[in-house]
Amino acid sequence: MNNILVPLGTSPDSHETLKYAIDFAADFAASVFIMDVFQVATGAGSLGKVEAKVEATNRENIKALVSEMDTKGVDVKIASYNGDIIDGLKEITRELDINLIIIAPRSNDINEALYLGNTSGRIIKQTDIPTLVVPKGTAYKPVKNILVAFKSGILKRSKVLYPLISIMRKNKATVNLLLVKTPGYKEEDLQINTALLDVSRNLIISENPTTYHGVLEHFQAKNPDMLCVFRRKRGFFKKLWEKSTVPKAEFHANIPVLVLSAKKD
Repeated sequence: MNNILVPLGTSPDSHETLKYAIDFAADFAASVFIMDVFQVATGAGSLGKVEAKVEATNRENIKALVSEMDTKGVDVKIASYNGDIIDGLKEITRELDINLIIIAPRSNDINEALYLGNTSGRIIKQTDIPTLVVPKGTAYKPVKNILVAFKSGILKRSKVLYPLISIMRKNKATVNLLLVKTPGYKEEDLQINTALLDVSRNLIISENPTTYHGVLEHFQAKNPDMLCVFRRKRGFFKKLWEKSTVPKAEFHANIPVLVLSAKKD
């Protein structure tokens, strides 16, 4: 992983996510791009000047925030975008070859009843970019134990595993696979991608109403410090295809969650 993107939200805790990202990047010798998204109607004359002023002011505020941190030699840059965050993510990712997005569960939303706020939920729902969701107050530490939970072992593109493999190899982490057979599963779902099997130490097969229930059943026994799931239309974050916010009553994790894209399955 060479380039990490951190969308900087309006939450007063956004500096915690940025600090985690910088520490993560230092461990992987990666660069960090802070994404500043703002929305100003552009046009001729004064409106164009307003956009430039907003961008300049935001940049100065971000620079001041970064100056207060120990960047550990990480190259930290700012990527500004005027418009919708999803459009900005897609454009910036193409331009900068972003390998990973690091976000908080709620970057703008202050509703404590939510695990994923609207902005974070949209990022996971509407992009194909590998995303690491880091809970509030989480300090970076090398990951040693990863639980990969899924309801289908089919992966048409093994390269979706690259972020997982990078983290595993860098930290010599143990990877445990959890295949959850949910109601209506197909026999083909039990055919697990060989690249996924190659990174794992063992495989657990569980029967539960949802993948999340399977995670709850085995979470304590495996005691992971990272959960890895797949972004797919009928997978772990199925609720995100119905709405962008996810209440804690439906899902909650107090460890980082790595979301990999398998939407084209």
